[in-house]
Amino acid sequence: MADINADPRVMRWIDDGSVRDLDYTAEAIERWEEEWDEEGFGLFAVELLASGELAGFTGLSVPEFLPEVLPAVAIGWRLGSQFWGQGYASEAAHATLEFALQDRGLDRVISINRVGDDASENVIRKLGMVPERETSHPVYGYPLRVRAIDLTEFQA
Repeated sequence: MADINADPRVMRWIDDGSVRDLDYTAEAIERWEEEWDEEGFGLFAVELLASGELAGFTGLSVPEFLPEVLPAVAIGWRLGSQFWGQGYASEAAHATLEFALQDRGLDRVISINRVGDDASENVIRKLGMVPERETSHPVYGYPLRVRAIDLTEFQA
């Protein structure tokens, strides 16, 4: 995961766009594990079935950085650039959405993405999420799109 977080192409759309080092990644993984304990959901490792190679993650989190959407649970993903364009993000995100709505009993899930991140927009459309609002990142100021889907709209 540290290699993925150190790739400027991957991190371009995340927070301020800066790459992250091994220490940051280790701390982030600890926080992700705590979220599983506290919330009953979190991030999943995305691995290739054939090789077991780590492609990145997908999962659920509470988007505390954007208080205007709370209470909410957001879906997100981050894959290494060598895995882009192969359908892995869409497949993993769909499985995560199914987990959220069917296994965890959530009624609604949102997505938050930076305007201009066309690859993420494509995944979000494939999930069937509908526009809810446009806003700005409270720290970095760039435009964000919030989309949502509820249990009644989800196609398993």
